[in-house]
Formats: sequence, structure tokens, C-alpha cells
Amino acid sequence: MTSIPEALLWCLSAGTAAAVVLAALSLRARGQRAGLRTRLSAAEEQNSATLHSNTELSARLRATEAEIRHLAGTRLPDLTLALAHPHVPVPGLKDARFAGTETDHALSGVLEQVSDAITKERSRVDAAAQSTLRGATTTIQALLYQLQTALQEMQHRYDDPGVAQDLLNADFLNEQALRRIQATGVVCGAWPGLTREDSYLAELVVGATSRLRGYERVQVSNQLRDPVAVVARAVEPIAIVVTELLANALHHSHRELPVTITLQQGNRGASVIVDDYGVGMHDDEIKAAMELLSGDDDLLLTQLGDPPRSGFAAAGQLVRQYGFGVHVEPSPYGGVRAVVYIPGDPLLTVLDESTQPMSVMAPLPHRSGMPERSHSALPTGATTPAPPAAAPAASAAPAAPSAVSHEAPAQPAEGELPRRRRRKPVSELDESAGRTDSLPPRSPEETGSRWAALQRGTESGRAAAQSDPSEPPRSPEGNAQS
Repeated sequence: MTSIPEALLWCLSAGTAAAVVLAALSLRARGQRAGLRTRLSAAEEQNSATLHSNTELSARLRATEAEIRHLAGTRLPDLTLALAHPHVPVPGLKDARFAGTETDHALSGVLEQVSDAITKERSRVDAAAQSTLRGATTTIQALLYQLQTALQEMQHRYDDPGVAQDLLNADFLNEQALRRIQATGVVCGAWPGLTREDSYLAELVVGATSRLRGYERVQVSNQLRDPVAVVARAVEPIAIVVTELLANALHHSHRELPVTITLQQGNRGASVIVDDYGVGMHDDEIKAAMELLSGDDDLLLTQLGDPPRSGFAAAGQLVRQYGFGVHVEPSPYGGVRAVVYIPGDPLLTVLDESTQPMSVMAPLPHRSGMPERSHSALPTGATTPAPPAAAPAASAAPAAPSAVSHEAPAQPAEGELPRRRRRKPVSELDESAGRTDSLPPRSPEETGSRWAALQRGTESGRAAAQSDPSEPPRSPEGNAQS
């Protein structure tokens, strides 16, 4: 009987131990499962992060490739175009996320290197083109000067009126070609090509006027107080600039409208003011013209347009070399006003009119008791135009007395420099005093016909003076038979 309870006790003990063991095993299994789940979650998170990182890297790689394609396909072509036309914008980055990054710095470096390379190559090619043009224009200019000299000699040699008129027309055409070649050469860095003496500013302006078609439309008003002259080295450069400004005024105004030139004298220099009544210029055109006329920047031939316009560019080159100034602005008459300012030191001087009289073609200044002399420029290549074509009419009349009216010099006011007075023949004073209206403009045909009349008068006078029958007759085609 005692063995049965002991057996039950041992069974209960064994069951309890087994239960404890099973419970411990269950707890251990649950811990292992929890650890496994934790490791699986960490692995999943790591895999997700890796996948996300790979996705970001792929997207950034695609964006970088797109940015490089944008650089090659859009930014570099626009940069090349902007170097020739500054108003063309160059686009920035396609993706703003690259701003300030290493990729942005690398792409900007590529743009800078390409820009520098294109600029240097363009400058090298343009310098070679300018050198070629400079050599060609210098040679052509020398030949045209020789042709001009030959034409002027033939004008004095031949007496036939038709030949004289043809020579005059040929001389004028030669002057047009010479002006274009001269401006092109100056743009390319060539020397203007002429050395002159000190010349009155009024003579210089009239000579510049005679180089242009439509010269009969130009009206010159001389407001100078003194016989102001330009020093020799600056005569031709200033004549070129005034000619180009006049050419612009004549070209952009109607052929029936006048172009006025006013000569003004200030405390520190003199000014040549050109006003036209043409179509005018817009603000951007005036800005571009001032950039050319300032002569501050180096000029490329490709900046002159197609076809090239070298007038303002040549003026800018001469402004930089000789130290005078040019300014353009809207004219109060609706067109364009151009002002050439010539500083008194060192480009101006005052000549003695008694030893170096001013040309009769130059307009007289508006001085006290001295009315302005009207004039008409003639088509000649010289700085001082030829005598007026109305001379044949005066040749038939008796010669005017050669008495000269000597004006007493006016007493200068206190602190004012003495001024020289122009001495004029009495007949010229009487003629200018009775003249109230300016002469009407002359056409090239009328000028040529008057020159022809002058030649006919000269020939008839020489024929009448021949009294010796033994002397051989003169050839109508020249001053003497060959």
C-alpha cells in the first residue's frame, strides 16, 4: 500500500519537471522567434535603404546625363551665338538641384574654357583678316590718289568743255571710292593716308562736304569768333569723321531736306554740329553708335554687320588715336544731331589771315558788321574746293578794282583776347552786304555745265588772243598740239 503513493509522487515530480522543461523550451523558442523577427526586420530595412539609395543614385545619374546633354545641345551653341551677339541669353542649369555643387562648377568650367578658346580664335582670325584688308586698302588707296592727281592734271590740260565735264564726273566718282577705301582701312588700323598743313576749320568742313553725293543739300553756318584752324596731323582724321557723320545724315534723310552744319567756338575748343531732318535713331541704335564712336573697345569686323558699316567704326578709331570727341543724340528737328568736339589743346591753332587767307569757298563767320557769305561746295577731292563755277559770268565783265578795305582792329574788352579781322575786297563787301538770301543748291549736272562753260570761255579767250598767223593753231583737245 505504501508503494502506490510513492509511485504517484514520483509521477507527479516527473510531470512537474517535464512541464518545467517544456515551459523553458517554449520560452526559449519564443525568444529565438523574436530575435529572428528582429533580424528579419533589420534586414528588410537595410534592403529598403539600399534599394532607395540605388534609386537615388540612378535618378542622379540620369539627371547628370540630362545636364550634360543640355550643356552640349543648348548651352554651348547659345554661348557661341552670344559671343557674336551679346543680346542672346545663355541658359543656366536644367536641374536646379545641381546649383552650387561640384557638377555645377565642372560645367561652368567647361563653358569658360570654350568661351575663352572661341574668343581667342575669333580675335586671331579677325586680326588676320584686318591685316589682309589693311594691306589691300593701303595699296588701293595709293592708286586712287595717283588717279586723283592724274584727273586733276587733265582738268588743267584739256580745254574741251565736254572733256572737262567728264573729267570732273570721273574725279567725283574716284572720290567716292577713295572715301570708302579710306574708312575701311582706318577700321583695320591703317593710317588715314594724307599729311596736310594747318587748315581752317571752316575750310576743312567744306572740303569734307564736297566728298559726298548730295553735297548741295549741306548748309554751313560759321559761328567761330576767331580764325580757328586744325593742326596738320589732325586735319585728315577730323575731315574723315565729319564726312562719315555727314554721309549718315544725308543717307537717312529725304533728298529734298537740308543738312545743317554749325561751327561753334567754346572756351576750351571748337565744335562741329551736324543736324539732319531724317528718320532719327532709336535708343538702342544711339547706344550702339556711341559704343562705336567712343573707340573704347577693340573692334571686330564681324561686329560691323552684313554688309559692314564702317563709318562710325572708323570715327571711333580716330577718336581714340587723336583725342577729340564725337557724340550723337536725337536732334530737336526730329532727326539725329552729331557733335564733333575738338579740344583747343593740342588740336587747334589760330592762323594769321593776312599771311594765309581763307578760301573763298569757306563761309565767313558771323562777326560784328560782317554778314555770312553763302557758298556751295563743289565735288572735288581736295580739302579746299575749287573756285565757284559762276566765274565765267564774271570773266566777261571788267575786272573789279583791287582796293582792299583795311578794318581797324576792334578794341578788345577787358580780359578778352584780341581778335584778328578778316580783310576783304571792297567789291566783295558790297556784294555780301546786298545779298539777303543764300544761293539755291546746285545739282551735279548744273555744276558740271558751269565748269564746261568756264572751259569754253577760257578756250575762246585764248583763241582771240592769238594774233600771229604764223603761230600754229591750238588743238581743241589740249593746250598745245602734240
